Amino acid sequence: MGQSEVETERRGRRRGADRERRHFRAPAWRSADVLRTAALVIAMYLVLRLLWFANLLFLVAFLGVLFGLAVSSGVDAVQRWRVPRGLAAAAIVLGFFGLLVGFGAWMAPTIHDQGIELRRRLPVAIDRVEMWINARRNGVLGMVLTGAASEARSDSAAATNHPGAPTPSDTLAAQAALRSRIGEQFGGVSKYVRPFVASTIEVITGLFIIIFLSIYIAVDPDMYRRGIMHLFPHQRRERAGEVLSAIAAVLRRWLVTQLIAMVTLGVVTTVALLLLGVKAAFALGLLAGLLEFIPTIGPIISSLPAIAMGFLDSPEKALWVTLVYILVHFGESHMLIPLLMKGGINLPPALTVFTQALMALLFGFLGLMCAVPVLGAVMVAVKMLYVEGVVGDQQIGPGEDPRRGLES
Repeated sequence: MGQSEVETERRGRRRGADRERRHFRAPAWRSADVLRTAALVIAMYLVLRLLWFANLLFLVAFLGVLFGLAVSSGVDAVQRWRVPRGLAAAAIVLGFFGLLVGFGAWMAPTIHDQGIELRRRLPVAIDRVEMWINARRNGVLGMVLTGAASEARSDSAAATNHPGAPTPSDTLAAQAALRSRIGEQFGGVSKYVRPFVASTIEVITGLFIIIFLSIYIAVDPDMYRRGIMHLFPHQRRERAGEVLSAIAAVLRRWLVTQLIAMVTLGVVTTVALLLLGVKAAFALGLLAGLLEFIPTIGPIISSLPAIAMGFLDSPEKALWVTLVYILVHFGESHMLIPLLMKGGINLPPALTVFTQALMALLFGFLGLMCAVPVLGAVMVAVKMLYVEGVVGDQQIGPGEDPRRGLES
């Protein structure tokens, strides 16, 4: 091989190496790319600011969508009789509220009487709890629970017996000053009435938004689905549709499960309290059923008045009431809910509690109510888009398939 041929071969190798380096070299950002990225970041920031500013409106809208999905399932079932979707959706929503009003009117006399009984006897029950604790003051429980109360009573007695206690003339002057101050406060009563009226209007407006959103979504859910699909590129629309269907199925199943659990828990609690002979059993059972919709803290709050009412008869009955609430909620959490949510998404308990605390801290009571369905929707999206789409794992836990039961 001649020298010229060798030189030509070397040049060819260098050109090939240069081409490979240029091929693997990261493309430089153009000005249009920088502007597009900056506009995307600014848009995301503005959207997050809007979500934070109008968080109550978005949470109410989320509840409207949630109830709309449930009403849509009912409308699909009613359409077998060729009933128009608009008429069916309005009939289901109005019928639901009609049943609530009718049930409330039927139970109103009993609940009213037992509510009065509950308000009248609850202070007596609390006093009996205190007497029961005082009878065991020498024990560890009495030392813990009565220490603060004893200290407060001793401080109050020391203040009363203090040599500098007020004289009767000082007391009369203080009463006159108090009366004049009360008269001044009545002049500014409007500042307390205005927030009350504003909060009442907010609640009523939120209920109307939820009702109308649920009706509109149930009438034509495909229209809103098509509108969302237009936000995605054509090659991504099929996968986006699968994710939306999975989220809708999980939310629908969660709401139906929650309503069934509320009714079941209320009935079982009422029957158990009636068998134990607890006063105001209907009112306490209704309270347990309604507060079941509030996760984690709802069952705890509903159990406290029932336990206090049990102390009206004896501490033993209060213990039985406590055991009943524990067993009922244990069965609801470990038997009823898993059976109703069979094939649905399983939420990790620790993550659920953390999400509830975070939503309650950021958005208050309404955030606590929406925490579990929001977490369920996010978990479905993460499993299908990231765990399956990016990581490539089909099984994210022992025997758990992210796609199982997510089809609508």
